[in-house]
Amino acid sequence: MLSVQVEQRVNLKFLVKLRLTFTEVYAMLKEIYGNECLSHTQVFEWFKLFKEGRETTEDDSRPGQPSPSKTDEHIEKIGIDKECLRQILHESFKMRKVCVKMVPKLLTPEQRESRMNICANILNNIDTDPGLLDTVTLKATRFESMEAVKAKATEVLNQLTEADFQALLSTMKKSYGTM
Repeated sequence: MLSVQVEQRVNLKFLVKLRLTFTEVYAMLKEIYGNECLSHTQVFEWFKLFKEGRETTEDDSRPGQPSPSKTDEHIEKIGIDKECLRQILHESFKMRKVCVKMVPKLLTPEQRESRMNICANILNNIDTDPGLLDTVTLKATRFESMEAVKAKATEVLNQLTEADFQALLSTMKKSYGTM
């Protein structure tokens, strides 16, 4: 079944071939389709195109539309790399990555300095003890409830050696001040 817009274009094309004037064509379309009628400008543009000999009633491809090579089907077939896929999603489909850990754009100078110091301390501790973070792994873990978070945190903390716990505590003290 044709969309209402394409149906109107087909009828418009027929009326143009009957050599009706634009005013007559627009009045007929408005009477038939009411609120769903194409706008005055759209009817005029299509009227002009059909009068000049256009045969197709389909839209022309526009620069803003994704090209056929960027469809989901094609992306899966060609095994596209992640950066290219990210650019396609970002630029062509206007999709944005949303992350819980986004840093606000407008930080006060004190907040910025504090965050930079915290990050520098953590990186410094990781540099001095590369295995420090190997003991705690919660990456890509989903929790059903707060109780599940508490249970997993307790489990991870119980697995830490006293030396690892002291190292983490020391890192937190340096980063956040005395506790």
